[in-house]
Amino acid sequence: MSATAAELLAVLGELRPEDREGRPRPLALATLVAVRGSSYRRPGARLLVREDCSTAGNLTGGCLDAEIVEAARDVERTGAARIVTFDLTAEEEAVLGWGMGCNGVLDILVEPAESARAAGHVLAEAVSARRRATLLTLVSGTAVGRRWWQVDSEEPTGGADAGPPPSAVRSALAAGRSGLVTLPSAAGEVRAFVEVLQPPPRLVVCGAGVDAVPVTRRAAELGWDVVVVDDRRLVLDPDRFPPGTTLIVSAAGTARELPVDDNTYVVVMSHNFLRDRDYLGAALRTNARYIGVLGPRLRLQRLLDDLARDGVLPTERDGLRLHGPAGLDLGAQGPDEIALSIVAEVLATSRGRSGQEPISRPYALDLTAEPAA
Repeated sequence: MSATAAELLAVLGELRPEDREGRPRPLALATLVAVRGSSYRRPGARLLVREDCSTAGNLTGGCLDAEIVEAARDVERTGAARIVTFDLTAEEEAVLGWGMGCNGVLDILVEPAESARAAGHVLAEAVSARRRATLLTLVSGTAVGRRWWQVDSEEPTGGADAGPPPSAVRSALAAGRSGLVTLPSAAGEVRAFVEVLQPPPRLVVCGAGVDAVPVTRRAAELGWDVVVVDDRRLVLDPDRFPPGTTLIVSAAGTARELPVDDNTYVVVMSHNFLRDRDYLGAALRTNARYIGVLGPRLRLQRLLDDLARDGVLPTERDGLRLHGPAGLDLGAQGPDEIALSIVAEVLATSRGRSGQEPISRPYALDLTAEPAA
């Protein structure tokens, strides 16, 4: 998913009248559907435009908000969705005042809020219920904005004007891959944007000590589903953790006591050797995508050796998901910085990244070059 779960739910939530909390009426929804070159956001990012021209969400870091708001007013007047294209590769972009430096061409679907409401409700419900949703939206032809969707493996459905999904739509939804696809139609080929939305990561923190609190706080800020497990009722005080955190009183000696699905990431950090051994053993029996253990690597090896004596033997797959010490090597010190390193490593894992390679390397300045005339 290109946007955080918290951002997505905040944007889609305003499409429902009961969730507006006195905010101005939503005017239009803008969705980034294609990027050629580089861009500040990836396809799937959304921006809601309200009737007072205020916005929710983020598409371009604010650089194109005025142009998107103007497009939103236009589609609200006409009632018809349309694609707006911004070419930021041209030199004149700086002259026009954008100056984004993204060097990309952005295709943005702008549609009346009313048209997006049905799909928005389905997506919001799926994300909240930790279910996978696939959305297909036409972005060319005479029916721009028409869409179909599928939740988990249920039968595909569509909006009021979509009709039954043709076989090409069914195939695109079943493929479960995000991106642009080409579909046949009576008037010729049309393009469609397919978006696969996974439920937000679930972070299971085993141990409710002082340093667990900033970990849960940072994860909650990203909209993750946060669970804290500990056998000490006293430390499982709801006032210590972000609202919505699930608190489980358990020593977690068996895997069934950890609420784990295939989008779950476990951090073992109780600071008690025997307790951590049980948590680690339980985590290894699940399909968690990531298992991080706080403390030096030597301590992790001792935990594994102890489990091996009880017959719990890590597999080759376990070696790929075990991280000890948990967290990226940021030189972190103290609970807040260590929490940042742990959540960053979990985020990298959830996006299929190692977190080890820098985004960019130090720029080699040529100090002998003559300045341009």
